[in-house]
Amino acid sequence: MGDLYFEKIRGGLIVSCQALEDEPLHGGDTMAKMALAADQGGAIGIRANSVHDITSIKRTTRLPIIGIIKRDYDDSGVYITPTLREVRELMDAGVDVIALDATRSPRPHGETLEELVAYMKERGQRVMADISTMEEALYAESIGVDCISTTLSGYTPYSPQQKEPDFKLLQEAVRSIRIPVIGEGRINTPEQAAHCLKLGAHAVVVGSAITRPKLITERFAVAVREASDGEAR
Repeated sequence: MGDLYFEKIRGGLIVSCQALEDEPLHGGDTMAKMALAADQGGAIGIRANSVHDITSIKRTTRLPIIGIIKRDYDDSGVYITPTLREVRELMDAGVDVIALDATRSPRPHGETLEELVAYMKERGQRVMADISTMEEALYAESIGVDCISTTLSGYTPYSPQQKEPDFKLLQEAVRSIRIPVIGEGRINTPEQAAHCLKLGAHAVVVGSAITRPKLITERFAVAVREASDGEAR
């Protein structure tokens, strides 16, 4: 029998409910309301950052949660669940899946991706690997993660720098990998989300286009300003 979690999210929309400290919606109570709205709108899962937000969301909705902790370290550029400290915090919070940066970038304190994945798998914790290239996806699968997500394409200097989702990476991963592949990253329209599923994605994660009104407003404001300037000329 397959993992019931992955059967539950198959073909569905996972909404990433996150707000950074410099954004007006930052805070667990706000993210809990955002997650409830996503639940009522038809989401089948939530991706959330920080134990505080996750705890608040769990009080509001029963949707399964992909948990991350974004934390800066001076000796590494890895940002998404970078060390064992964050892994333990997320496991204590009781998330369904822990997502982490699965690039080959050096991690803080000399810790390794392999060690973190092994620690989680030994304790029965599902692991999502956030990757930016096909090579990273294949390697993550080889060390035992449960699923991969195209989250980091465009966020590493060696992956495509584009405004559109990395459909090419998604399609190649679906063809080459046996574990579930989640489409994520720069998905800005319902049509793009649907296209991910047509390419074979197990599920789709959408964040900024739904839950970050500051960024959404900026996109509209730029488009309106450019149109206004064009009319003036």
